[in-house]
Amino acid sequence: MTRVPLLLLLLSPRAATPPRALPPPPARRIAVAAAGAGVQNVAMSAAATGEYPSPVSPPYPAVSKDVELRRAMTASARSGAYSSATVVFEDDWFAVVDKPAGVYCEALLSALPCSTAAAGGDPSTKPNLHLANRLDRDTSGLMVITKCNKVAGKLVKAFTEHKVKKTYLALCIGYLPVWEKIKICSGHGRSKHGAWRVYAMSDVGRTLPGGSSVRDMSTKFEVLGTNGKGQFREPSNVGGMDDIESITVQEKAADHTSNVDVKKSTILVRAYPQSGRTHQIRLHCQYLGFPIKGDVKYGGVIEWDGVDCDGHALHAESLSFVHPVTGSPVTFRAPLPLWANEVISTMG
Repeated sequence: MTRVPLLLLLLSPRAATPPRALPPPPARRIAVAAAGAGVQNVAMSAAATGEYPSPVSPPYPAVSKDVELRRAMTASARSGAYSSATVVFEDDWFAVVDKPAGVYCEALLSALPCSTAAAGGDPSTKPNLHLANRLDRDTSGLMVITKCNKVAGKLVKAFTEHKVKKTYLALCIGYLPVWEKIKICSGHGRSKHGAWRVYAMSDVGRTLPGGSSVRDMSTKFEVLGTNGKGQFREPSNVGGMDDIESITVQEKAADHTSNVDVKKSTILVRAYPQSGRTHQIRLHCQYLGFPIKGDVKYGGVIEWDGVDCDGHALHAESLSFVHPVTGSPVTFRAPLPLWANEVISTMG
């Protein structure tokens, strides 16, 4: 019998053809198909029967579209001209800066002094700046900017896992709360291309149109002053209080708009977010009946006492976390914005 040389076998077209992947075992094929069909059937069923969860907070008011566009254009121009960030703290690994209202977060990266100093020097010595947290365009207060990838990863993880303790100040216009301190727990989500809304706690985990799901969020609040009365105080350890009243959202908030006899009040609150959902404090203030002043997107007044609001009155007051390099606990406080100083000065 004639033997074919091994080299010819290796070079033959048949030998060069890549082997076909073996099909998965029948059981696995069935399981994968069933899982895919199950997800598709659940989505189709929810869409057909209207069984998607319904939000318990109202949609954006029609007037908010024009107001938001005008504010965005103003902020874009202001951010482009922003050149010097106010540094609250800085070391070799990160900086804590005080973001002004009406400026986009990204503007702080080029406005940090160490960034501007290195801009004209050796590019290799320029720090690798990264935003460890973000604030809404019109929210003022503390932001952390890291200077290297390793520290960025640690601090971003700390924020994501809610290991950073935060406090905010908000000036609200609405109906006086009957409590001094409270914890509110609810769902949070938005449909595809929709608005962020509050959902019932029982809807957490359920799928929304577009494929996202309702997630949980919780915030603790304390009232500092109402209608010029009260006393400003330092942040308390509200996270460790056991006797705080708690609300678990299961239905739509009470509608106060029809009660013309109830006069709206000014309410200064401190918020302690226990989670980090988008627009969390703004949504919870709206649900509780006192939207943040100027927060048109979530029911806030556009004008108050004859003065137009050019943004919402929300301030990221403090941050506390473990230093990513030294391991020591650190706490930072931001200077109070003008609106907060004005409110506090009238309290008595």
